Amino acid sequence: MNNSPVFELFEQLLKFDATATQPIYVQVAQQIINIIQRGFLKKGTKLPGTRALCKVLKVHRNTAVAIYDELASQGWVEIIPNKGTFVIETAIKKKPLKSILSQKNNPYAYAKNTGFPFQKSFHLASTIQTTNAKYSINDGKPDLRLHPVNEFTRWYSAAMKRKTLIKKWNRPNENTYSLFQTQLCNYLNATRGFYINPKNILSTRSTEMSLYIVSQLLIKPKELVLVGDLSNYAANMIFQQVDASIKTVPVDKDGLDVNFIKKNFAKGQIRCVYVCAQRDYPKTVTLSAKRRLALVKLAKEYGFAIIEDDFDYDFQFDGAAMLPMASADTDGMIIYLGKLGQSLFPSFQTGFVIAPENIIAEAENYLYLLDEQGDLIQEQMLSELIYEGEIYRLMKKNIVTYKQRRNALCQLLQQNFSEIATWTVPAGGLALWLEFNLKISLVKLAEEAEKIDLFIPKTILYQDKNNCAIRFGFGQLNLDELSIVIKKLKLAYQKIVSENKKKSILLKKKDE
Repeated sequence: MNNSPVFELFEQLLKFDATATQPIYVQVAQQIINIIQRGFLKKGTKLPGTRALCKVLKVHRNTAVAIYDELASQGWVEIIPNKGTFVIETAIKKKPLKSILSQKNNPYAYAKNTGFPFQKSFHLASTIQTTNAKYSINDGKPDLRLHPVNEFTRWYSAAMKRKTLIKKWNRPNENTYSLFQTQLCNYLNATRGFYINPKNILSTRSTEMSLYIVSQLLIKPKELVLVGDLSNYAANMIFQQVDASIKTVPVDKDGLDVNFIKKNFAKGQIRCVYVCAQRDYPKTVTLSAKRRLALVKLAKEYGFAIIEDDFDYDFQFDGAAMLPMASADTDGMIIYLGKLGQSLFPSFQTGFVIAPENIIAEAENYLYLLDEQGDLIQEQMLSELIYEGEIYRLMKKNIVTYKQRRNALCQLLQQNFSEIATWTVPAGGLALWLEFNLKISLVKLAEEAEKIDLFIPKTILYQDKNNCAIRFGFGQLNLDELSIVIKKLKLAYQKIVSENKKKSILLKKKDE
């Protein structure tokens, strides 16, 4: 057998990496499958015995046995006791169907366009930009490097082994509230001043999914939605998608201007007001207690709903965070959106909606259509992390790191941008509002920054007749990276100002 064509073929083609994370037997089995698919081994071909395979690969016999067992389990070979291992599947050759239309240049190419009309959505055009720059600024995302990888592996493994998890999979329609719903209610009642039960809460994949479901329930075409004068671009896209009429409300140092709403809109005219009360997006200012009371009072008087998006409640550095408006809502006027697990990887963070029972019941119907299966492993793990206090511990631990980064950023800005821009030190959150004193082109600033390895996405640039500012997210940057980013940002700014001065001088000379 050592001199057989199959033996020689295996010697030439079978290679593996002993340092790879993928097991050796899987690597080799996949290569043998590839050899079969390419037609080198025909149906009925006898493969070398396990001892011969050991000599070819220089591996233990148990590994050789595992290779053939893997091939057999996938249906590529048949192992016959006392006879050997035989190929039972070969490459399946299919004749491609030619296009009926002979005028096609390439009858085997897949169509680029549909042969039928469909509804396009301009509002949902992707805002994602790609870059090769080493450094980047975002709108205030957490640092994934702070995720506890080793502990997470242990938590995830433990959650997978729970007998209760298997029970949930086998009985998905059981009419009881899950442990996760109960624990999430307990956590929010303890940390955010709520008095809710599982009937008041809906768990989703993200705050964006939460807002999408709420907007489907709440808003009809052309109904009026009020947002802050700049607002969250993702929220605006969702409101535009349901064909809402969106109008803006001024935001000052005390947050959303409630008096402006009262003066400019009539009773029954407004469907809902979207507000980030804890920290306005993008300006980061907090809605004052006085205005919170005024907004809730006006909502009851005018009959509109308040959507309170509390996306970064957990990141409070100075003093205590103001409790959500929804925590004191006795009239059912507020729909509260939030996040949990922002100290974990994004796939294990979760969004939630808190609202009166009747709207949650309707929202569950929408969620069932969008995400029937859900993520039971995520829920099992998060419920245990809440119960054991790990979520709270991780949050407190990361807050110390993020506060250091906020302070470092403000110190760097003071050293480099004190005469160039203004900013307010945020009491919480992972971003600050950086306003330039001189009105420059922020798009050109981003272009110059990218030339020196700093990426600034367009979604954090805010420029109009009243604003020339950046929502500067610092959470994902460590202290060394913050220093580098600020230096690069200043260099890009100086390049823009220098070019503007040159253009101004040339224009003056032309006028003379």
